[in-house]
Amino acid sequence: MKIIDAIASEAAGIAAIRRDIHAHPELCFEERRTADVVAQKLTEWGIPVHRGLGTTGVVGLVHGRDGGACGHAVGLRADMDALPMQEFNTFAHTSRHAGKMHACGHDGHTAMLLAAAQHLAKHRDFDGTVVLIFQPAEEGGGGAREMMRDGLFEKFPVEAVFGMHNWPGAQVGQFAVSPGPVMASSNEFKITIRGRGSHAALPHNGIDPVPIACQMVQAFQTIISRNKKPIDAGVISVTMIHAGEATNVVPDSCELQGTVRTFSIEVLDLIETRMRQIAEHTCAAFEAHCEFEFERNYPPTINAAAEAAFARQVMAGIVGPDNVAVQEPTMGAEDFAYMLQAKPGAYCFIANGDGSHREIGHGEGPCMLHNPSYDFNDALIPLGATYWVRLAEQWLGAELGAAAATTADTG
Repeated sequence: MKIIDAIASEAAGIAAIRRDIHAHPELCFEERRTADVVAQKLTEWGIPVHRGLGTTGVVGLVHGRDGGACGHAVGLRADMDALPMQEFNTFAHTSRHAGKMHACGHDGHTAMLLAAAQHLAKHRDFDGTVVLIFQPAEEGGGGAREMMRDGLFEKFPVEAVFGMHNWPGAQVGQFAVSPGPVMASSNEFKITIRGRGSHAALPHNGIDPVPIACQMVQAFQTIISRNKKPIDAGVISVTMIHAGEATNVVPDSCELQGTVRTFSIEVLDLIETRMRQIAEHTCAAFEAHCEFEFERNYPPTINAAAEAAFARQVMAGIVGPDNVAVQEPTMGAEDFAYMLQAKPGAYCFIANGDGSHREIGHGEGPCMLHNPSYDFNDALIPLGATYWVRLAEQWLGAELGAAAATTADTG
């Protein structure tokens, strides 16, 4: 691996910052301490800081040799928020706040971008501007959307934007990136079936919502198997069914809740339409009433072809082409999707290892995302930072980056 020596020499200090952030997790739109830490370090390194976008977001601007005069700019994004879950680890940097944990590695994402920022500010081996985006509220709050609503790309125009997420299970020293959909849209539904309660021994006097719900759940899967094209990905999961309070009472109502995931808006439109039709018509067939709610959360994360190819070339120059894998799409969701709707770019995975990096005191269970025994692998900091630095330098300096920037300007 071609790690930048200067970044490697500073990695221990950045790892200490990462562990401090891990020990003080903050939930979406509450990342005040984390934002303070980020802003303090950027300021210490001579990077102008802008705060408040998306409530607690931080933006740093690293101008190159020309002071940014050429007008070209590229955005690098890291998320900062933690999850509302209890940590099982007991090592020294475990969470000090009950019910809050960095179980997805956002502390590491922040650290990798900080390491890159430190190096970029010291060397400035490029023309133009690197826009460092430290984003709040990825875990359900839509912080990317909120930063954009507050004028992120109007105040800090970029030609492209790139994101990165650690990926447990793959060997450290590997990346994955591909064009097209790489993460799914995230959507939630709530269906209330209004029947008529009765004595369970006299069900003919009521309208039982429970068998209606059962038929509905089964019918939803025919959308996946019979309405959408077999080659189009889609998931409907009914994850909650609530009805009744006593064994001898037919309840008045039954509530279904769950999630829908797709890689395209077209498939999402189809699924929502068919779910509504099935829910309303099934209820009508049994003389019940239906209340149908469908909330679209994050759109699918779709990498632009040119930017994904550019990122792959940068990765290959660091770890070799054999260590840059095809990015297998996942039905998980990511609000970086909003940024990719506004700007061309690419979202990649960096391998986090098998969990053997965890210190004495880690909890039982695998080191997987959203697991209470998870911990970010600090060995990724110099590698991830090197990727960020080389990507920014090549985008703002290499012919390929200039060509991609021209495409973005004219596209």
